[in-house]
Parts: sequence; structure tokens; C-alpha cells
Amino acid sequence: MSILRVTVSAALALSASLAFAQGSTLTIEQRLQKLEAEQSEMRRQLAERDAVIEELKKELQAQQAAAAATPEPTERVADGSAPGTIDSEGETADRRSFTPQVETWGVYDPGKGFRVAKTEFGELDISAYAMARYMNQNDDDGVFTDHLGNARPVDERHDIFSHRIMVFLKGWLGSEKLIYNITFWTVNTTDQDAIFANLGYQFSRKFSLYAGLTGNPGSRSLSGSHPFWLGHDRVMADEFFRPFFGSGIYATGEALPGLWYTATVSNNNSALGVKASQLDRKFTYGGTVFWMPTTHEFGPRGAYGDWEWHEELATRFGLSYVDSPEQSFRSTTGGNPDNTTLRLADSVNLFETGALAPGVTIDNADYRVLAIDAGIKLRGFFLQAEYYQRWLDNFDADGLLPVAEIKDSGFYVQAAFFPIKQKLELYGITSQIYGDDDAGFGDSSEYGIGMNWYPYPTRNHRLNVQLLDVNKSPVSSTFGYYTGGQDGWTLASSFSVFF
Repeated sequence: MSILRVTVSAALALSASLAFAQGSTLTIEQRLQKLEAEQSEMRRQLAERDAVIEELKKELQAQQAAAAATPEPTERVADGSAPGTIDSEGETADRRSFTPQVETWGVYDPGKGFRVAKTEFGELDISAYAMARYMNQNDDDGVFTDHLGNARPVDERHDIFSHRIMVFLKGWLGSEKLIYNITFWTVNTTDQDAIFANLGYQFSRKFSLYAGLTGNPGSRSLSGSHPFWLGHDRVMADEFFRPFFGSGIYATGEALPGLWYTATVSNNNSALGVKASQLDRKFTYGGTVFWMPTTHEFGPRGAYGDWEWHEELATRFGLSYVDSPEQSFRSTTGGNPDNTTLRLADSVNLFETGALAPGVTIDNADYRVLAIDAGIKLRGFFLQAEYYQRWLDNFDADGLLPVAEIKDSGFYVQAAFFPIKQKLELYGITSQIYGDDDAGFGDSSEYGIGMNWYPYPTRNHRLNVQLLDVNKSPVSSTFGYYTGGQDGWTLASSFSVFF
């Protein structure tokens, strides 16, 4: 206000000078009267401006008071993945993400979830995944012959299910370095339900330590990439060779820019549905290392497909290994084991009586798998390949076996592109599995095409349609696309939502 008044005074002085310079046309009295009138008008204008400024001050104070009463917006949101799983942006899945300042409670970040609460003591976020699927399987003969010459039925499927539902509660307690994840998981097709928790401490970007249930890192798909696959479930080679989920401890971090690792020690290769009293004293060991040299990222969670449309070539190279002593767990009433999905190349369960020799049952065996993967992304184009080598040996059986070791190998290739950017994705896949010839096993294969339609500007919601031509499936699981011994086609369609 002082500046304004000085300016006005200067203007008045200037006006007075000009008035005196007008000459003798006006008397001194007339000139004084004129100056007094002009000064009076200036005082009136200043009073009006003072009133306006006062009103603006009151409005500003009211806005500041309202902002102070609004809850602080979240800085960390849920991302829907298990703590400690690695995403391809060089962060753990529980990393912080920042959102713009908003004046609403319950900040939402697509694919990461909603904030439920945040205080000085901790934070709670919620995220979820749900998928509904139609499946139609066809087999040419309805029967297949295993490697011992036994005829076995092919259990074809034709069904509609709310296939997979997952709810994630996650956040931090006491310190933002101490994080938790509580997961509610159900698969209606297999009538399985689980509730489990993971706890972890993030010492630094290079090292974080966790305890809980996690995927044994023996393949690309078990490094935190779900649900961002081309189809809604794994391809045949991955489903056949991959390890499973165990309870234990695991460490993860970014050792060098773009170079990430995970190491695990767990109770068993597959611990779902197994009581602690049923476990032996042996541990499963696993680890993966992957390198993203060009961009130091490969999309969210290392996603399959280039929905993000990389303008610069993104690359990923990985190496995984798991060594697990496997044990057959049976109920007191007998029957097939319920804890393992280890299959031979003819789709027969390894621990099933008569799997390798008539009337002989294997109670224990060693399982080892090595996987090497490589992938590229550029402007909507995606190419991914993975090679597997598997060993089964150290058989503990109640009779003589014709073999002491089984070695099989295989690979898959997946390619995709977007003819309509971030809307329509087309892809093709193939799996090739080579059974151990010395043990009497043959080969299997698949070829498939599919499409993804993204109705909204996010990769988190999509419609998938996929057609597979399967040749002697070694996989038998109601969880995925395959049934043991199938020689025919499979049509699947599904819709998923992830937030």
C-alpha cells in the first residue's frame, strides 16, 4: 500500500507542476481549487482500492484454513503385488509412488490401488485382481498312452468360472522401511483358498529382506510379472518346467543400475496345503538374476507385451535356478499326493504309483531346473524367449526303477505387437518340450494365437481371446489351459480387472 501511495503522490506532484506550467490563463485561486478537487478524487480511489485489498486478504485466509483442515494426500499407494517381488522398473513391488496434491480422501493410482488410511504410525492400502474365464478343450481321441504303454483318459473341459480372485492389504508400520502384505487368494477352478502374509525390511535399494510365501524364482514368470502376461495364464513350457510357491525367507535388490537379484530359502518347492508336521528337514534353494542394460526397466512388473510403447529399445536378460528335494505327501487314507505338481513328460504325476515302473511308488526325489530368458520391446513390439533344463534324480522308491535320472528340456517363444496403439494387441506363441529319450519319453508342442483388447487407457483391464493347438500336453492342471495328454485345440476367453 505504501508503494501505491508514493506513486499517487508523485502523480499529484506531476499534475501540479503541469498545472502551474499552463501559464496565466487561470488565477492562483482557480488553480488551487482544481488541485484540491483532483486530490480529493485520488483519496476516494485509494479508499476503494484499500477495501478491495481487504476483501482479497479475507478470501486468502479462508482458503488457507480450508486447506489446513483437508487430510494430507497419500504418497504411497498399493500396487497389488507381493512384497519383495521385483518389477522391471528397477524397484521392488512395494516401492513408493507419489501422487499429485488433491483435496479428496482415498487417493487412487491405477494398478496400485486405494489408500485406506495413513498416519504417523503407518499406512494401509488395498488392491485387488479378479478374472472371469471361459474354457473349451477338445481332444482328438479322448485318450492318450503314457510312456509305459498304459491307456489313460483325457479329461476335457468346457466351463465358465470366476477363475482367480486376489485381494492385497499392504503398507508400513512404525517405519516406512518395515512393510507388510496380507493376501487373500482363491482359485475357484481348483477349489483352493489361502490367506498369507509377507513381512519385510527395506535396508536399501540394494538389499531388502522378507519372510513369507513367495514364488521360488526358477522362471521368468515367477519374478513378479503376474498379471501382465500375454494370456491370462502361463504357456505350456513354462507351466511344465517352472517351480512353485514355498514359505521361507528371501532377499532382493538392485546390485547395480539395471541389474536385479532375488535369492530364496524355503521349506518346499510347493508348500500349499502341506502341514508343518509333514515337512522333512530339507530346504529348497533358488535364485534369479536379471539385467536390463539399455533402459534399466522393462515396463511395470517386467510386463509381457509393450503396452507402454517404448520409444527406445528395452532389453532384458535373465538367469534362474532352483534346487529342491521333493517329498510325496499323502493323506492317511492314501490316494494321490496333494502338494506337488511335478509331472513327467507324458503328464503323469511323478509320485503316482506306477509312474516309472508298474506298482512302484516314489516317495522322495530331487528336482532341479535352470532357466535362461531374453526379451526386447520397441514401439509396441515385444519378443520373449525362455529355455529350460530340468533334472529329476535321487529317487527314493519302494521298488526297482528302470532309470536313475530323467533329463528333459524345452523352450517357448512369444511375440506380440499393437496394430492399434494401447488398444488392440495381437500375439503368437509356441512351446517345445523334449522328453528324455533314454527314459522312453517323447516330445510335446503347442502353437497359439491370441488378442488383447484394452477398453480403457490402462493395461490393468483387458479382454483376452486365445486359441491353442496342443500336441500331447505334458501338463495336467485345472489351473491353467492344459489337461494331461491332450492332442487337440483349446479355446479360452477371459476378462480381468486389476486395481
